[in-house]
Amino acid sequence: MITSELPVLQRQWTSRSRGRREAGSQMAWPSRTAKGTPSPCSRWSDWERALCRCFLRLPHGRSHASCRTLPVTRCVSSPYPCFPVLQSVVDDWIESYKHDRDIALLDLINFFIQCSGCKGTVRIEMFRNMQNAEIIRKMTEEFDEDSGDYPLTMPGPQWKKFRYNFCEFIGVLIRQCQYSIIYDEYMMDTVISLLTGLSDSQVRAFRHTSTLAAMKLMTALVNVALNLSIHQDNTQRQYEAERNKIVGKRANEKLELLLQKRKELQENQDEIENMMNSIFKGIFVHRYRDAIAEIRAICIEEIGVWMKMYSDAFLNDSYLKYVGWTLHDRQGEVRLKCLKALQNLYTNRELFPKLELFTNRFKDRIVSMTLDKEYDVAVEAIRLVTLILQGSEDALSNEDCENVYHLVYSAHRPVAVAAGEFLHRKLFSRHDPQAEEALAKRRGRNSPNGNLIRMLVLFFLESELHEHAAYLVDSLWDSSQELLKDWECMTELLLEEPVQGEEALSDRQESALIELMVCTIRQAAEAHPPVGRGTGKRVLTAKERKTQIDDRNKLTEHFIMALPMLLSKYQADAEKVANLLQIPTFFDLDVYSAGRMEKHLDALLKQIRFVVEKHTETEVLEACSKTYSILCSEEYTIMNRVDIARSQLIDEMVDRFSHSVEDLLQEGEEADDDDIYNVLSTLKRLTAFHNAHDLTRWDLFGNCYRLLKTGIEQGSMPEQIAVQALQCSHYSILWQLVKITEGSPTKDDLVALRRVVKSFLAVCQQCLSNVNTPVKEQAFMLLCDLLMIFSHQLTNGGREALQPLVFNPDAQLQNELLSFVLDHVFIDQDDESQSMEGDEEDEANKIEALHKRRNLLAAFSKLIIYDIVDMPAAADIFKHYMKYYNDYGDIIKETLSKTRQTDKIQCAKTLILSLQQLFNELIQDQGPNLDRTSSHVSGIKELARRFALTFGLDQIKTREAVATLHKDGIEFAFKYQNPKGAEYPPPNLAFLEVLSEFSSKLLRQDKKTVHSYLEKFLTEQMMERREDVWLPLISYRNSLLTGGDEDRLSVTSGGASSKASSVRSKKGRPPLHKKRIDEESVEGSWLMRNDTIQTPGALQTPQLTSTVLRENPRQAAEHMPDQDSEPGSESDYVHNRGLMEDDAEPIFEDVMMSSRGQLEDMTEEFEDTMVIDLPPSRNRRERAELRPDFFDSAAMIEDDSGFTMPMF
Repeated sequence: MITSELPVLQRQWTSRSRGRREAGSQMAWPSRTAKGTPSPCSRWSDWERALCRCFLRLPHGRSHASCRTLPVTRCVSSPYPCFPVLQSVVDDWIESYKHDRDIALLDLINFFIQCSGCKGTVRIEMFRNMQNAEIIRKMTEEFDEDSGDYPLTMPGPQWKKFRYNFCEFIGVLIRQCQYSIIYDEYMMDTVISLLTGLSDSQVRAFRHTSTLAAMKLMTALVNVALNLSIHQDNTQRQYEAERNKIVGKRANEKLELLLQKRKELQENQDEIENMMNSIFKGIFVHRYRDAIAEIRAICIEEIGVWMKMYSDAFLNDSYLKYVGWTLHDRQGEVRLKCLKALQNLYTNRELFPKLELFTNRFKDRIVSMTLDKEYDVAVEAIRLVTLILQGSEDALSNEDCENVYHLVYSAHRPVAVAAGEFLHRKLFSRHDPQAEEALAKRRGRNSPNGNLIRMLVLFFLESELHEHAAYLVDSLWDSSQELLKDWECMTELLLEEPVQGEEALSDRQESALIELMVCTIRQAAEAHPPVGRGTGKRVLTAKERKTQIDDRNKLTEHFIMALPMLLSKYQADAEKVANLLQIPTFFDLDVYSAGRMEKHLDALLKQIRFVVEKHTETEVLEACSKTYSILCSEEYTIMNRVDIARSQLIDEMVDRFSHSVEDLLQEGEEADDDDIYNVLSTLKRLTAFHNAHDLTRWDLFGNCYRLLKTGIEQGSMPEQIAVQALQCSHYSILWQLVKITEGSPTKDDLVALRRVVKSFLAVCQQCLSNVNTPVKEQAFMLLCDLLMIFSHQLTNGGREALQPLVFNPDAQLQNELLSFVLDHVFIDQDDESQSMEGDEEDEANKIEALHKRRNLLAAFSKLIIYDIVDMPAAADIFKHYMKYYNDYGDIIKETLSKTRQTDKIQCAKTLILSLQQLFNELIQDQGPNLDRTSSHVSGIKELARRFALTFGLDQIKTREAVATLHKDGIEFAFKYQNPKGAEYPPPNLAFLEVLSEFSSKLLRQDKKTVHSYLEKFLTEQMMERREDVWLPLISYRNSLLTGGDEDRLSVTSGGASSKASSVRSKKGRPPLHKKRIDEESVEGSWLMRNDTIQTPGALQTPQLTSTVLRENPRQAAEHMPDQDSEPGSESDYVHNRGLMEDDAEPIFEDVMMSSRGQLEDMTEEFEDTMVIDLPPSRNRRERAELRPDFFDSAAMIEDDSGFTMPMF
């Protein structure tokens, strides 16, 4: 057993053993057989030769042809452990070792060297005369510098096989040598000394490979130590049994043999422990905090194996603390290995007493890792917390459990499913076998699931995330299907009266249970996660498909009978009814006819009719309409029965609507509330049904149009009636269009529909000036939708016959639509809206209002994108890009992108027009003498800079558009002359400063062309002026001359700008050896055009060069420390430190989303039994005890800083 008294390996293993080495020479690698034919090995690659040389070193007297029986591809690249081959290779090596151990060890040394990717070879002279450090230094010099790859990092299945069999080889080697060779104080001394030296190398390949080899070697030794411990225990029992015999039957010779065997086993155990201690302290203690995450992960993975394999020796706080410290590692890969190592320990309940102190110390950290930014780590952390819960109910506090509970609502499904498993174990697992057996015979509400369903409802209500019921069900689906599919129990809880002594469900609990029940039905019928979880619908396996079909049949058979009763009980509750009416959408409707259950269908239709007559809520009516639509599907035999019931219902509603409309119109302004309610309630029902059903044969458009015209003429129509009439008329027009497009319309049909559409568009246009905002918004949305539907795209796809139905909005309608957007979308929030204070209802209303305004803007933007409204109208939209970026930035940016794809030049003209509009507004507010340093001017310049960035990096594609933009900008700047005289600047001259933001998007050839065009507007007097009022002109000219051959103007006040231009000029100038384009030939080529600019043809993109020498980042960091960091901070530590000192505690950045504080010195809480002292790090930063917002994007930014280690 490894104890603190075992010393660290101090002596030189090679020096101690060198005197016992036997003479020998390096065996030459044969390339041909004795008969002169090429050897199989001669056709192998260098890698295969090296590995074959190491694996297949043949003993003296053995034929080389035998290598055919042990091909290296079988040994190294087999996907499964090829034990016969590996064992044969090891046996051959052992024979070679017995014959000449220096030569055999030389092969093993070269094996490790060459498996690291080094092409060098250790010769026998080096092995005898050089220290390990010298040999490693020599091998470092021969390392291939061309590539940073080495076998352990190379991609591909063959290198994964290599890694697997590399580890297997080490295990087989120790297993075959465990009875003799490893105790000769030579072989293991040499191997451990070599691996210790390689693991301390600055060459990553050496360090990585040797660490993996050493950890696997340690694992093999742990297995040997475990076997020795078992043999010792068996020998001790045999000795005690023999000694306890009476004197006459006691065998003294056997006792002596057992004593000698026990002594020998103890000596071997001590030797193994010495080897393990040497590897642990010489390699593990340094490499578990290596700069490379893969190396740290190897160490943590293997120490977990040791603790599970030999828990008596390794499962104590002295070793567990390394796993606990590494839970704070910055790399998710390492944190993942820690959690998996701990899972293997917590799975065994017998180990819980030994893990008690560790659990208490690191429980908070493990619970916080359930919020890890790496989803894989978070999943394993939740599973580990679940194992801790299974082992001890008292280990986790209520707060710990609540931190995991809310993860069932996570959008990442693996995290949610793991949290669902935890919730199932905590709340829904029945732990009393006797009570469970007694309840198992009961069914319904008295079944074992009855109380669990109640508990689920309470959990759902207390979570206060009622809109996420589908997420909760999906999270529990894998672990609690039996509970969630117990629909019989759920319906009994809802329908039956509680028995004596049982508490009845409250109204809120009944609503929650119905919602959960509907979600379980959807999950069973669709067999895929809800929207927002998963990347899409995956293909179901045959077993999953069969389960889905069985579940659908089961729920259909049950709810065909139960649903009418549920609707009858809750028909007065709109929320419950709306949820219950979703259930028929998941039915297998063939069951109605196959099972002769038409009477249950009639009961359902009767209840739906009652619901329609009782409710006017839109959600309920739409659910009823959708249910009728599904039941009326032509593929089912019940279609006729349902269609008759639906027609009867609509006949009654239409008749009632017609009479109520006549009464309302006759009463006029004297209509009372009853008349208004009759019209509104019936119209709401008809509108909801018209959405999913073709009701054109009832001609609802006529009465709706009369209501709208009357409202416009008299101005007294209630806004709700107007909104519903607009919507119903819209549905009527769409259904007529569907009929025409699916059939063979006559000219009269087209003329009739055109007349209807034209009259309705006119009504909507008139409604834009209505005093009621809901009416205006509804009319605007319908106008945008109809203009989109009846646009020029209607004739695409071979529908040229529909050309008479195409409508193009006139200029007046376009202006009214634009004015509506400017008045109702780009509005300033009042102080109350801007404040963050207020109750949740106010916040919800603000979000809803913003959502409505975004829809209005998106509807109008679509008209611009599809060229229905003229593109210049977008200028009024683009100019608000910066001011309303948070609310509409994504919509405006997408509109800009789509319009540029349609017409680059027209889009550029629109951009410059939007800037001109802002500039004109500023002139009107501040007068002609603008303050160029004001925030308003800076805002216009910033908007221009943003617009310039949207042109991208490909200047060839956008050159004509950018040139057109400059042309329009120049013309605008010199459009008006100053009334004071020619010696004064034009009123719009300051606009050139805004225009200069686009100069960087011009090619060097085009800059000269634009400059020539600019000079046409300049007089000699203007060119010579240097006053401040002329600075925009000077600045713009300088931006155009950047990269040209002419000298730039220099102005004292513009020195900074000139200097910046000079730097850009040097960076942007192409090399002299590049072929220059004849610029004079293109001068004025686009100046003769009025609309667009004809720039030169395709040109080569000029190469950008830099004369700035790049400093080494590490040197730059040393010379320029971070001004914000304090002395002793981590940045100062990282930049001034190479390999990590041996006496430093591991330094890990806590990158968790739920980091709660700084790391503490772990050694104070553990009773350390090892000679390992890890004091607190000198550069650990104090962290505030703040819990960040888990949904804040800033809290999810990964810290990419890492340890600095000079790599080869």
